[in-house]
Amino acid sequence: MSDISTASCGGTERHPLADNIYFLEEEGRKGELLPIMEDENGTYIMNSKDLRAIEHVQRLVDIGIDSLKIEGRTKSHYYVARTAQTYRQAIDDALAGRAFQPELIGVLENLANRGYTDGFYKRHHSHEHQNYITGYSKSHQQQFCGEIRSYDPATGLAIVDVKNKFSVGDKLELILPEGNRDITVERMENMYGNTMQEASGGGYEVKIPLPEIHSVNGLLARYTN
Repeated sequence: MSDISTASCGGTERHPLADNIYFLEEEGRKGELLPIMEDENGTYIMNSKDLRAIEHVQRLVDIGIDSLKIEGRTKSHYYVARTAQTYRQAIDDALAGRAFQPELIGVLENLANRGYTDGFYKRHHSHEHQNYITGYSKSHQQQFCGEIRSYDPATGLAIVDVKNKFSVGDKLELILPEGNRDITVERMENMYGNTMQEASGGGYEVKIPLPEIHSVNGLLARYTN
């Protein structure tokens, strides 16, 4: 009996090297590896970077595009929430005739990514444009630090599932479906009511005071700059 896998080939023999991972590298772009993926429909050469089109939303609206898809199947829920919210703001601004907010670029740059490209939306950027993007990218540096599990309006305390370190005195962004706001951590306690100064890492829950919120589907991000 042959030990060559045939599961993905409709019963025909599959080459033993077909399950290896391969990358292409353009001669003029050393270090930018393009992954090659294969399924039953064919072989695909993927970009080495993530596509970002947020600065082109106004132009897409102007030419009649009425739907944008955020690809988040392999990303965290924090990435998906932040990205969808950011594009939603850009779309709302475009439809209302408001100018693009370059700070939105900083929000996306701060998320885990492989480096961004706007692909064929814009073939070549000027040096000034690159500096423009870089400046806003550095202005919005954050780290996902917690997820709100519940909120007690009687005490004003929220139970937070800690994801990364944050401390009393830190400035956080409270990310909610109804809109975001900045807060400062005024105090913190563990689930037994004992005072804490720092949540040092993930894997447990703490309580912190929050302004009144109407949704418990909230996230917290700590400003790092």
